Amino acid sequence: MHVRTLTGHLAVAALLSLPLLSGEAVAAGSPPDAANSAAAARVLTYDASGSAEFRSAVDRGAAIWNESVEGAELRPAAAGQRANIRVLADDGWPRALTTSLGNGTVWIGRQAVDEGYDTVRISSHELGHILGLPDRKPGPCSSLMSGSSAGTACTNPYPDAAEKAEVESNFGAAAGAPSAVSVRAPVLVED
Repeated sequence: MHVRTLTGHLAVAALLSLPLLSGEAVAAGSPPDAANSAAAARVLTYDASGSAEFRSAVDRGAAIWNESVEGAELRPAAAGQRANIRVLADDGWPRALTTSLGNGTVWIGRQAVDEGYDTVRISSHELGHILGLPDRKPGPCSSLMSGSSAGTACTNPYPDAAEKAEVESNFGAAAGAPSAVSVRAPVLVED
């Protein structure tokens, strides 16, 4: 009798702890929609320790994506944590190597910066590749993924409505199927 009661209590405790263990803890009294939104975002970590003088531009680019979409959230990786995205500075042209949706390496190239391109736009654009967006050249300044074809006067770091919708679609479809996001071959996008 005591074993059955103890087993029942352990089962209840395990069921109650599942949301905490899965990272879906919700504050008591929070509206159901808020809980679903928080659980729906796929958290992607980035390591910008190698981005040198572009660190603040990388952080701002990540913040812009966080303000713009709900399906993915970019966060700095904790010390010792393996990041989904590695961001580096080099003397070449900006580019991204996407290994799978939400994973890869971004280079913030000094060549484009030296030519007058905006660092925050570069960062946001290259992170857009990691989020699954292709270049859309030529294109207007209002399109983040038009990249360098918009010219050096363009400093718009924000995705347009179509770009936001595409990222939401990419991560909405991938939310329930983690294996579906790792089947892509590496893609190097040089802007």
